Amino acid sequence: MKSFTLIVSASLALVLGGTIVHAQSLTYPVTSKVNQVDDYHGNLVADPYRWLEDDNSNSTKSWVEAQSLTTERYMATIPQRSAIRKIFTKVGRIGKIGLPLYEANRYFWTSNDGTKQQSVLYASEAPKGKPTVILDPNKLAKDGTVAITEFVPSRDGRLLAYGLSDGGSDWETWHVRDLKTGMDLLDEIKWVKFSRAAWTPDSKGFFYARYDAPKEGHVLSDINEFQKLYYHRVGTLQSSDVVVAENKAEKDWSFDAKVSDDGKLLLVQVSTSAAGNNGLMVIPLEAGAYAAGKPLAITLDFDAEYQVITAVDGKLFVRTNKDAPRGRVIVIDLASPSSANWKTVVPEGQDALESASGVGGQLVLSYLNDVAAKVLIYSVDGKLVREVSLPGIGMVEGFAGRWSDTETTFRYNSITVPHEIHRLNVRSGKTSLFMEPKASFNRNEYETHRHFVTSKDGTRFPIFIAHRKGIKLDGTNPTLLYGYGGFNSYNPPMFSTMAAAWISMGGVYVVASTRGGSEYGSSWHEAAVKEKKQNVFDDFIASAEWIVSNKYTKPARLAIFGLSNGGLLVGAVVNQRPELFAAAVPMVGVMDMLRFQHFTVGSTWVDEYGSSANPVEFKALAAYSPLHNVRSGVNYPAILVTTGDHDDRVVPAHSFKYVATLQAAETGSAPKLIRVETKAGHGSERALSKHIGERTDILAFMARALKMKVH
Repeated sequence: MKSFTLIVSASLALVLGGTIVHAQSLTYPVTSKVNQVDDYHGNLVADPYRWLEDDNSNSTKSWVEAQSLTTERYMATIPQRSAIRKIFTKVGRIGKIGLPLYEANRYFWTSNDGTKQQSVLYASEAPKGKPTVILDPNKLAKDGTVAITEFVPSRDGRLLAYGLSDGGSDWETWHVRDLKTGMDLLDEIKWVKFSRAAWTPDSKGFFYARYDAPKEGHVLSDINEFQKLYYHRVGTLQSSDVVVAENKAEKDWSFDAKVSDDGKLLLVQVSTSAAGNNGLMVIPLEAGAYAAGKPLAITLDFDAEYQVITAVDGKLFVRTNKDAPRGRVIVIDLASPSSANWKTVVPEGQDALESASGVGGQLVLSYLNDVAAKVLIYSVDGKLVREVSLPGIGMVEGFAGRWSDTETTFRYNSITVPHEIHRLNVRSGKTSLFMEPKASFNRNEYETHRHFVTSKDGTRFPIFIAHRKGIKLDGTNPTLLYGYGGFNSYNPPMFSTMAAAWISMGGVYVVASTRGGSEYGSSWHEAAVKEKKQNVFDDFIASAEWIVSNKYTKPARLAIFGLSNGGLLVGAVVNQRPELFAAAVPMVGVMDMLRFQHFTVGSTWVDEYGSSANPVEFKALAAYSPLHNVRSGVNYPAILVTTGDHDDRVVPAHSFKYVATLQAAETGSAPKLIRVETKAGHGSERALSKHIGERTDILAFMARALKMKVH
């Protein structure tokens, strides 16, 4: 077979025919090619698998069926698969508890005891009171593929607005339940995506954001543009909902709204991309009305992050990284909201300010100290009150509540500690364990260490390594390295069933906190966007080299994986350093960096990645795009690509085209396979049985490639 590249000069465009490839007794399905060549600024780029972008075509469906059969036949030959399924089933059934919401003297939370397909929504009037089932989505679909995505009780505690997702889609349908009768009202809100509900103080309606309905048959692929903010009055049809905010001139504007604790303001964060920066508007509310007057723009420069912490007496307390890359807290007086009048309450410190909330008349600020959580409480005049005692080195999230509440809750976890819910009395600083999951995982058998790695350009960053106590550093440990590196989203040492199963199998699990996230503030993110994206790959490669040189493992026993933007990371580093890994699993990855903006919400990623429409950014994208840099004539590690047939965030075409390219190239005898989960989306709220099935196959695939003994 001839080696080839998908990026060619203006004078030569390579368009290849279909082929059959054999590897490790595998016969890959024939993937036909079409004569599709695109001109990017004088660079002709062949896209022979363009037809796989049409997920509704019979040809694509037949291709998926053939690929799935090939993958299942291979999986059936893995001797470790049965033992791993038992291990993961045990670990995967660790209970899961969602963050509680406190409203109208009741706690609301989701929980799964580890035996149900989906988490159930409960409520209780006291921390240790007997919980009542509010909604069990497992009764809505026999196969467990309907999940609760969001839930918000009304302020009077009488009603509950909640969203449902079907088959893992990002699309949600919202309903309203009468909490006294347990019955749903007739309200049905469709085509909601990436939105929560914000009730008005009178509990008669709520605000939400939605897109226009996609064309029939194009739910998965249509570009999502021109999101609008609506008000829905309970008991009315969705067609009667009132548009509160929109921008007909800006297709990528999206809205996130919440009502201030005093009920006087609608606080609206406006985003133009998924990269972090946003604008801020407020809309005055008055009793008995959904809104009065037009939005007041506090800032629409989109030059930084602006997260409203709370609104008190006409003043907004805001977390921002404006002129403070690691974050600070400012106060904005709505009587004179010009940026010239903004005042700093809590200045920028050495640690990154990750999130903030206003509870009990105080500011609860969550920081990252070398990626480990640190929580400080400040008074409204910026004086440090105390540091909150945390269970250990890990991550926390939560601290929601109202300005008048005396306590809040937070969730703590680490690589070896499943998610625990703790209560915090904001005024006294006392914490107590609220809820913890039932776990068959003995955390005391394992340990976690933080080390620092130096990247190619001298940048220093942390990695977290977890393993069974007493392992030998002899370079033979099967090791799994995970990374993300993007969208201003930090990559913490958090608990996951994948990590728990891997270390239960005797492996070493490593989390790399590369650039691209928010680990050290906005400058850490900005160091790896657009033309600087290569820094993420260099950091990840440096992490792999560090754990090899420090005798944790060797390339023949090293596997890597990542999800979404992390799938892109895996695909890119495999192309650049295929000899460094024995197995790679890019999950729901962004693999076609020249066309990602043409699908669903992909256009909102341009601020992160750049665009192939820009000549300079095209050059950077083309240099690392996983799809376009597969190298023929080089031995690649074993690769298992995963996606979901209902993924309407990173559409399956990314994975389809990438694996077809791998199979057509001469990349050695190690398998190049794809696993397509049915009735599943980007990964969240997946049915338990599907989660166990997919993760079992991933772990079995890696165990075979690493020649790992599993009992």
